[in-house]
Amino acid sequence: MGLLENKNALIVGVASNRSIAWGIAQAMRREGAQLAFTYQNERLRERVENFARETDSEITVPCDVASDEQILAVFEHLDDYWDHLDILVHSVAHAPKEQLEGEYLENVTRAGFLMAHEISSYSFSALADAARPMMQGRHGAMLTLSYIGAVRAMPNYNVMGVAKASLEANMRYMAASLGPEGIRVNAISAGPIRTLAASGIKGLRDFLAHVEKVSPLRRNVTIEEVGNVAAFLCSDYASAVTGEVTYVDCGYNSVGAI
Repeated sequence: MGLLENKNALIVGVASNRSIAWGIAQAMRREGAQLAFTYQNERLRERVENFARETDSEITVPCDVASDEQILAVFEHLDDYWDHLDILVHSVAHAPKEQLEGEYLENVTRAGFLMAHEISSYSFSALADAARPMMQGRHGAMLTLSYIGAVRAMPNYNVMGVAKASLEANMRYMAASLGPEGIRVNAISAGPIRTLAASGIKGLRDFLAHVEKVSPLRRNVTIEEVGNVAAFLCSDYASAVTGEVTYVDCGYNSVGAI
């Protein structure tokens, strides 16, 4: 029997077979969860429908997290298939590409700052509030994805690092808010991975080489390894874990200059 047997999980943010969200989806399905997926727009619809089929799911729902109406519609649609929801996975982040390079203050703008926070941080709380009715009495779990740029200034990460710091704080306040209802909220801070989203950050190849050289395990993490930790954190085995940021980065966060 898998860790997530008889649990229903909504995965928000699968964009490619290299995305962390896909690693999480595969691990959760392996552990017995029934899955549903969202897609941002029609361009991604067919791709996400194919991912759903690979995990024995027929549930795909449009959701642009910048739209409160679309967020609410996701759970109205899910209600046609499931009478409850156990797991919400939030893997959504965005900032204007031109702000993810160079010196922070030279590039940050009001509009870019607001967009990064709305899409990367606020959307988690908006999804959580909409999911809340379906998670009552389920001892459910919510999970988001952060990055070390939330707590350290990283080259070219800029406004996204500030948004990830907001996301981590958001997660803690959500954990305090939802804890009395038995719902846990956590974050995974994964090491650098060559995903579609990360490819927009200059210097990624050099940073991957750096992490491989100095991390205690002398390698980079994989989406499968992040998925395994996600499955654990959303399982009943982690029933006393909430409000935490768990690093899955081959130990990189624990070292200084080596």
